[in-house]
Amino acid sequence: MFYRAIGLMSGSSLDGLDIAFVEFQEQGGKWTYEIKAADCLPYEEGWAERLKNAIHLSALDYQLLHTSYGHYLGKKVNEFIDAKKLHYQVGLVSSHGHTTFHLPQQGMTGQIGDGAAIAAETGLPVVSDLRAVDVAFGGQGAPIVPIGEKLLMPEYDYFLNIGGIANISVNREDYVAFDVCPANRVLNMLANEAGKAFDEGGAMAAGGQLNTELLDKLNALDYYAKPWPKSLANDFGTDVVYPLIKSAGCTVADALHTFSEHVAIQVSNSVKALRFERRATSNGQLLITGGGALNTHLVNRIAAQVAAHHIDVVVPEAALVNYKEAIIMAFIGVLRWRQEKNVLASVTGARRDSVGGALWMGTEG
Repeated sequence: MFYRAIGLMSGSSLDGLDIAFVEFQEQGGKWTYEIKAADCLPYEEGWAERLKNAIHLSALDYQLLHTSYGHYLGKKVNEFIDAKKLHYQVGLVSSHGHTTFHLPQQGMTGQIGDGAAIAAETGLPVVSDLRAVDVAFGGQGAPIVPIGEKLLMPEYDYFLNIGGIANISVNREDYVAFDVCPANRVLNMLANEAGKAFDEGGAMAAGGQLNTELLDKLNALDYYAKPWPKSLANDFGTDVVYPLIKSAGCTVADALHTFSEHVAIQVSNSVKALRFERRATSNGQLLITGGGALNTHLVNRIAAQVAAHHIDVVVPEAALVNYKEAIIMAFIGVLRWRQEKNVLASVTGARRDSVGGALWMGTEG
């Protein structure tokens, strides 16, 4: 069976809307995929701020933004289809939306971007609200990417995605994944202080010095001692980690250097814990994707840290680095269309695996 779907992903780093058109084939229970077209569409003026400040809106204004952003996403899908000449090729759109509130301990997660509005704009079937059912079953609602790693990329042992938040997965029968620590969202906030959108290649971080006192405080944060399954909301980085860094009085370069080392150490600690739990002794490969995979300094520090655990770091081709999450969002939508499980309870801690996503029919029946 062939499926052609568009996946949409807006990450917590707010660097733009990732959109990927992917062809999937299932044969005998085995999946393959091919990226047909992909792009990152920078947010037009005002949209990044509107999304960033969504959590501070009144209930009515929040719902109005939810609807408005859905129409915006639908228009962007249409523009993408026009630009890539994909008319009559797309069978499904699967949208992650933009995470605002994430409170799984209270049975709630929120991603804005109304699926009905996307369907109305595109005239296509749309899958949205991908995390909600898992949270309703007592899960963390995150990470949800592992189902795609498990079925589309079985050749790797570990997966690290470095976006606004860094999360890790281990490829095994009882799949395990969890959020490791804040990443690009905090790095970008620090780079903004130097007048830059981000620290390209980690150049500023590489030129900084380590503040050991700050590093110790970061590594001592309570979240890191919690067992998996666990997940992070964006405000852990913005409201806890960033103020802690600022209180140290570092230069921007030293702050970037120290926080990068913190990320590398937390990734290494996670790998060590996963390997110990499995009693693993053989070498393994860690696939790194997401915007952070382009941060040479950070990748080098992660590679140096995980080498002690007999793990080799692999950074794949640019398309997979940049669009892995959008690719897997498309795949999650295909599984929802097939009414097959697309969120793994072994990852999220839910009572059972689930078929996540609300389906909105933009076409006539």
